[in-house]
Amino acid sequence: MSDAEEPKKKKQKTSKKDRKSTDKETSSEAADAPTYEERCLAINILASPLASKKSTKKAHKLVRKASQSKSLRRGVKELVKGLRKGDKGLAILAGDVFPIDVMSHLPVLLEEHNVPYLFVPSKRDLGAAACMKRPTSCVLVKEKKSDGKEIEGKDIFDALVGEAKEYDPNSRKN
Repeated sequence: MSDAEEPKKKKQKTSKKDRKSTDKETSSEAADAPTYEERCLAINILASPLASKKSTKKAHKLVRKASQSKSLRRGVKELVKGLRKGDKGLAILAGDVFPIDVMSHLPVLLEEHNVPYLFVPSKRDLGAAACMKRPTSCVLVKEKKSDGKEIEGKDIFDALVGEAKEYDPNSRKN
């Protein structure tokens, strides 16, 4: 046998403990992630009202709870479909979506359907909060589950809806 014809080596299996230790290493790398202020530099011109740092954390917490209780619509296509079917709730949109044309119609559509909305700085964080591996540009947190029960985190939901309703799009600075 020559060097070119050597048998391929099998991949060695890693134990669960080894995998967990590598997960901890990646979480320490997540600490190097951009801060809220750095993410705010990448937002587009449509991102108004932009949630504060505290409200952004609340929004991500609400999205995570809604995702676990199956009362969430993820993505532009699904959000528009939900609005057409009459879903009500709170829309959370990412502010760093490019090109803008992907979701430039959403704020107008949400205002027509009287659905409050907020922008958060990062689509990557929004996707992670929605328990997805991919970034997502928008989510709709439904007021009630499909079985008619209240969602978990109703107090967070009400606080964010109140903050979103304070915004008046007609008083926009030019």
